[in-house]
Amino acid sequence: MSQSLKKIPVEVGLYEKSDKIYPREAKGKFQNFRVFSVYALLGLYYVLPWINWGERQAVLFDLPARKFHIFFLTFWPQDFFFLTLLLILAGLSLFFFTAIAGRVWCGFACPQTVWTEAFVWMERWVEGTRAQQIKLAAAPWTFNKIRKRVTKQVLWITFALFTGLTFVGYFQSIDQLFVDFFNFNIGGWSLFWVLFYGFATYGNAGFMREQVCKYMCPYARFQSAMFDRDTLIVAYDQKRGEPRSRGKKRKDAAEDAPAGDCIDCGICVQVCPTGIDIRDGLQYECIACAACIDGCDEVMERIGLPTGLIKYSTESQDSGDKKTLLQTVFRPRVLIYGTLLSIVFIGFITALAMRSTLQVDVLRDRNAFYRWADNGEIENTYQIRVMNKSQFEQHYKVGVTGLDNADVRWAKALEDGQSRAVAAGEIGEFTAIVSLPANADHRRSQSVKLTFAETEGEKPSSITEESRFWGPANVD
Repeated sequence: MSQSLKKIPVEVGLYEKSDKIYPREAKGKFQNFRVFSVYALLGLYYVLPWINWGERQAVLFDLPARKFHIFFLTFWPQDFFFLTLLLILAGLSLFFFTAIAGRVWCGFACPQTVWTEAFVWMERWVEGTRAQQIKLAAAPWTFNKIRKRVTKQVLWITFALFTGLTFVGYFQSIDQLFVDFFNFNIGGWSLFWVLFYGFATYGNAGFMREQVCKYMCPYARFQSAMFDRDTLIVAYDQKRGEPRSRGKKRKDAAEDAPAGDCIDCGICVQVCPTGIDIRDGLQYECIACAACIDGCDEVMERIGLPTGLIKYSTESQDSGDKKTLLQTVFRPRVLIYGTLLSIVFIGFITALAMRSTLQVDVLRDRNAFYRWADNGEIENTYQIRVMNKSQFEQHYKVGVTGLDNADVRWAKALEDGQSRAVAAGEIGEFTAIVSLPANADHRRSQSVKLTFAETEGEKPSSITEESRFWGPANVD
């Protein structure tokens, strides 16, 4: 007897909602260094814009004025070359340190990690330990639960807003920014960026946390291209730890098949901020924060076993290769990255040291090729823009070369004197006039060089710009 088969619909989930990770607090030498790193980096971020250098902020990126102040240095859009070198240095540094020590940047200095730690600390301060947080999450909504959740959100939002205000304070006067914000007099764009950056901080560090590292950060995806067998990673010693067992099974282990040192306590998983089990081997989610190392070492000391079941190691060491420290560190990949990094760094420092405090733009007056002066001389007019990149007022004089019998002077319409003053970090716009006797030997058009020099300072800067000098058509 035949019977038709009835199709039963099957629901397939394409995305599984991730459970929230409640990392357990770990204590140890690596976590102490991690705490120090968080305090140092956050302190630098929040304190730096409040430091003054003379009459301005020490670090101020003044976009409307197109001036970027970093302590005693002032950069202009024309100094884009230095930003390019900094980006190259950042990329090479990433390759260099990743080849040596894996993702230590992610575990100790990445902004996502640093701010996430701050949010986790606030959460622990309000809701308690990992076990208390899990219990609170599973508990029904009571006054106590609402009070704790509201308190946590108030702390998070306040901290995120403070972070946004500090971020905007790098681009405008932070003193006035805070006054305007708390007086509800802040500008529209300033308020937008405060809220935007505050929301980004809250979303990334408070809400998404490890999801950013696991799914959004591209570094986790291409890090394998920079790893090799001698790259330092967080590794579990399987030979020593397996077979893992605990309780009665551990006591009943046969003498010919003794249990490994791992007691399967799960501490390494509980302290992991990304929720992975390092005993399953190296995974791209691991940020090398060493929380599992400190957690496991604490358990090993408690039960009287040697520490180092989980440790910083390399694949070659785990496979039994005996290499010296020099062989591990000074390998071709590292040497290439290190050489390129050194070359670019030396070039950056050299370019910065040789950076001129003077920049001049010369634009010839196009309204007239030339003019006859009252004294019978041929004159050409040039519009000059002098950029003073130094930290003090400077005076500039002008000279001319490349044209015999030529003379140059500042336009008489400006103040008297042979030099022109430009305030620190400002741009002066002047007019220079190059004159030539009518009987001088010259052509219809020829090259002329204008030299501008500082008149003050131990090592005054000078710069020469080339332009054209025009004369009458009938003069050879």
